[in-house]
Amino acid sequence: MSLAFFVAGTDTDVGKTTIAAGLLHAARAQGMSTAAIKPVASGCELTDAGLRNSDALALQAECSPALDYATVNPFAFAPAIAPHIAAREAGVELSAERLVQVIRPVLARQADFTLVEGAGGWRVPLNAQESLSAVVQALGLPVILVVGVRLGCINHAVLSAEAIARDGLALAGWVANIVDPATSRLEENLATLAELLPAPCLGRVPRLDQPDAQQVARHLSLGALQLPSGRGSTN
Repeated sequence: MSLAFFVAGTDTDVGKTTIAAGLLHAARAQGMSTAAIKPVASGCELTDAGLRNSDALALQAECSPALDYATVNPFAFAPAIAPHIAAREAGVELSAERLVQVIRPVLARQADFTLVEGAGGWRVPLNAQESLSAVVQALGLPVILVVGVRLGCINHAVLSAEAIARDGLALAGWVANIVDPATSRLEENLATLAELLPAPCLGRVPRLDQPDAQQVARHLSLGALQLPSGRGSTN
């Protein structure tokens, strides 16, 4: 059985990659083959091998069998700015069609568990007419939403879930990533998220000093995923 999901965040810097790497590690621990792609990444460093993004490298490390970097991150940009601006400054045209073209070969590998990680939030622009959400629509992927738990997260999470549903896509689950452990009324906020989000919580990940994939995986449950009709459990 091959499962594929799009990992979205409620905002930038909410831990999408941390959670995605943890999910991939959890799948590997269950003996599943894994694949991942972060089609667009800004904030890349120039190395002897070319531009490299730390998030994409974290995903690449959890791919089994291994994937080369260009497959995991086909569009890499140096400035840590919005991808559509970075692409324009680099003279690269981003479009939903171009991203679909680079993602499909990764999906075609039919790994047991495949993740496509977005950039920023649900409506991050690709160009003047399209946002990254158009890519998910074209592929029809169910979505895993990473909620960065901090002040204001309920509004961001609910609006994101509403936009995902409005785009005709399924929310397969969400993860509470505690980016601010000092959040006032933390437990009440988590309870409210559980009430308002129309999908199961896949886990609650505490603030970790060194959030490696193995540590994060301990706080996640693939078995809680709400799969499309006709698909079985990952357990």
